[in-house]
Amino acid sequence: MHFSEILGQEHIKNHLTTSADAGRIPHAQLFVGPEGSGTLPMAIAYAQYILCGNTNGENEAGNTACNLKFQNFSHPDLHFVFPVAANTEVKNHPVSTNFLKYWREFITETPYGSLFDWYKKIDIQNKQGQIGVDEAHEIVKALSLKAYEGGHKVMIIWMADRMNTATANKLLKLLEEPPQKTIFLLIAESDDDILQTILSRCQVLHFGPLSEQVIADALVSRENTDAATALKTAHQAQGNYNKALHLLKKTDDDLPFEAWFVQWVRAAFRAKGNAAAIQDLIAWSEQIAGIGREAQKQFLDFCITMFRQAMLLNYNAKELVYLEPTVANFKLENFAPFVNGNNINDIFKELSDAIYHIERNGNAKIILTDLSIKLTRLIHKK
Repeated sequence: MHFSEILGQEHIKNHLTTSADAGRIPHAQLFVGPEGSGTLPMAIAYAQYILCGNTNGENEAGNTACNLKFQNFSHPDLHFVFPVAANTEVKNHPVSTNFLKYWREFITETPYGSLFDWYKKIDIQNKQGQIGVDEAHEIVKALSLKAYEGGHKVMIIWMADRMNTATANKLLKLLEEPPQKTIFLLIAESDDDILQTILSRCQVLHFGPLSEQVIADALVSRENTDAATALKTAHQAQGNYNKALHLLKKTDDDLPFEAWFVQWVRAAFRAKGNAAAIQDLIAWSEQIAGIGREAQKQFLDFCITMFRQAMLLNYNAKELVYLEPTVANFKLENFAPFVNGNNINDIFKELSDAIYHIERNGNAKIILTDLSIKLTRLIHKK
């Protein structure tokens, strides 16, 4: 993967190529950016630039045989670590090497894909993936070997914030005393859950969301989308190229977040003094509790976005409203007056708390039922 294939982020490309050309390559770097901003493709392009001795020209020429190995991500000095969990094929002690076949397919087909897309790819069902202590042993073993081609070794750790404490402490030792000519490229959407001691040993590069024009141009050139559709999709994607592709290629197996949201808020409106509607909220909570924790977190993030969009519409910031609900008889402008300055902070807090507790393996049915009852009170707050 060449830098020329990466969307936007020109200042980061220039920084990486300039420092590599000057021989100033930090042994540990952390790429932090939101989903769909290109952190993983950038890390792979950077690894290829270093390992293949590429030049900062239009064709990024270098070692031809090396560049060919990168076409299917099988270079022997390129190592990947990413969150995994047991599935029907790997039942015990899952590590990244067990899933390399699927990983190579994933980054070939969807280099801007999300963690949720990855979990769907390896079919871990209701489990949450992590980078566990077994992975730490694999990292140590892989980096104890000499570089196959005698140069650098590159270890890309995707979603580094999914490391458990034991793994993070093992990695810390490697970062303190790195093997010779070893480069660590850590990737995360946020650095909040990464140990401060690891952060302090990494050079951190922050990626911003992609511009609407960059996304629109990519949809036209790569997906043969007409210009008007591309611009509309780019606006709705909010800087996330992966989201833009999902919006463009909406498939039947996408989870109906919008329908679930509308069902939820309608039941919350009816529930004030209505015992039957409370039963509807409980039934809704049971339904969402059955979809798996990663899907639940994705859905609650979607709910936060819906409430934020409604508030913006309520305060006449129409130019910032990009969602266009498609559920029958649900109009955002009719819902917007019920989301205001008196309840929005409490709604955000309850949704964020629910995500926190679900991520830490709380009982989803209890968490969602509690959230639903609280929403019933907050949605009627004047």
